[in-house]
Amino acid sequence: MPDPTGRSPVSPPAKPGLHPRNRHAGGYDFQNLLKASPELAPFVSRAKHGGPSIDFADPEAVKALNRALLAEAYGIRAWDLPPGYLCPPIPGRADYVHHLADLLASDADGAIPRGPAIRVLDVGVGASAIYPLIGQREYGWSFVGSEVDGTALASAERILAANPGLTGAITLRRQQDRNAIFTGIVEAGERFELTLCNPPFHGSMHAVREASGQKWRKLGRETPRPLRNFGGQGTELWCEGGEVGFLRRMITESAGLRDQVRWFTALVSSSASLPAVHRSLRQAEARDIRTVPMAQGQKQSRFVAWSFLEAGGRRTFRSLPTLLDPTKAPGLP
Repeated sequence: MPDPTGRSPVSPPAKPGLHPRNRHAGGYDFQNLLKASPELAPFVSRAKHGGPSIDFADPEAVKALNRALLAEAYGIRAWDLPPGYLCPPIPGRADYVHHLADLLASDADGAIPRGPAIRVLDVGVGASAIYPLIGQREYGWSFVGSEVDGTALASAERILAANPGLTGAITLRRQQDRNAIFTGIVEAGERFELTLCNPPFHGSMHAVREASGQKWRKLGRETPRPLRNFGGQGTELWCEGGEVGFLRRMITESAGLRDQVRWFTALVSSSASLPAVHRSLRQAEARDIRTVPMAQGQKQSRFVAWSFLEAGGRRTFRSLPTLLDPTKAPGLP
């Protein structure tokens, strides 16, 4: 698979702070992107830095760039989204995956576990299925993706069906209870090395609109848009209690799966949420709690990881339940 981090003379500036294994850390190589996805061409123009770029306030341009990045870097074809659904920034999503690989390596003397025996649960896989796509292509992991939104789930299914080999490596499950996170998804005796999640971080649709307005003002646009330029449905952007409320529910449910998951993780959008999240984790008696910083240029991000297993238990943990035939374990090809 080609490595898109090699920069041509017309590449835009690199993105400082990205993980060293991130294929996008050297900036976007538009020459290779256009070869991989010629339909990107109408959206490319010369930017202030002198090289090619796109208008990141144009949702169609962002989607075309994502399609090119996924094709060029990961060999993903026919990637698309229903109108209005969250269009994720690929470099930041890839960073989360690479830091998760490092988290697993911390229990394995620095060696990153690879291959389909490493089972990962993506809570809220979304219409883009972005984390399973990147994680499977980079590390060969197997994924279960849960989703409460039927339209998003159907979109993810179409993407998997269009790419040979993915349907065997990535399993999708519908979450029937909109108030549940792990309940109804994780089966009895089922084990995962990791769970990951990009929680909805607003507490109401009003807060979403306020954040959208601020974003458009920063972009210098006179005409406000109803939602963020990357799109997003209600369940993707907000929930009652915001991200702290969501993460508290996730932590409560995770305590009931303490022996079935090596590491639980979730992105935390606001650093102001961290004290409440850590307090909930201590109350749940998590054995190991970590906050892992990430960055993309000037944008600072982070995820919280927690485990109910001691270090020794994590080192000997295996995704595959001992009572199951590994060839029949959920989510494996």
